[in-house]
Amino acid sequence: MNFDKWKVAWFIILLSLSVIFYGIHFAIFRDAHHIFLYLIGDIAFVFIEVLLVTLILHQLLTHREKKVRLNKLNMIIGAFFSEVGTKLLKDLSAFDMSTGNIKEKLAQCKGWPESDFIDAGKRFSQYEYQISQGVKSLTGLQSFLKDKRVMLLNLLQNSNLLEHESFSNLLWSVFHLAEELKARDDIENLSPSDYKHIAGDMKRAYVHLITEWLNYMNHLRTDYPYLFSLAIRTNPFDPEALPEIEEEM
Repeated sequence: MNFDKWKVAWFIILLSLSVIFYGIHFAIFRDAHHIFLYLIGDIAFVFIEVLLVTLILHQLLTHREKKVRLNKLNMIIGAFFSEVGTKLLKDLSAFDMSTGNIKEKLAQCKGWPESDFIDAGKRFSQYEYQISQGVKSLTGLQSFLKDKRVMLLNLLQNSNLLEHESFSNLLWSVFHLAEELKARDDIENLSPSDYKHIAGDMKRAYVHLITEWLNYMNHLRTDYPYLFSLAIRTNPFDPEALPEIEEEM
């Protein structure tokens, strides 16, 4: 309330000073034509100034700030895939009976242009994954996510991630899967209904992981080629991927 009174007071003071100085100008020069000529011209320029400052300059600054924030977010996303995402993708793909089609496609992403990454993200977000019971033990997945629980919690507490809705959804889906697995005392003897429930959580996390991994890989390809090189050499969908660089013949 005091702030509003302060603004009103300044409005009255500044307007009064303007009127006083225009009055002084008229008292000295007796030229109302000159006063109104420049007054109207100045008022007309205000709209151009608003256009330049508010619409153009402000948009440029907002775009630059957004790009800086996205770069910082991509650093966080990179840390996630380095510590959790890449291995989790590899582990979850072992449960997917349809993974052959995915691996065949995503193992060849090294030379993709941006359009291929975007198309693949859209395609695999609608893909019918088949998480099958008994393909692999859930113990390893349970243990791995239990060890990464603190990191996932820290990432979820990062307020900057609120600007990246799709990655926030990924974190929540992975954290929920970790909590579901942690809550099972005997992970190797689940009922068919309980395993089906866990499989649904795995599928949700898997879909988010693949689409965000593709977005992240595309970001590395354009902005950080040296990191993209390592990401390609540790591609979780390429069974022949090795971090070591082989000698050229």
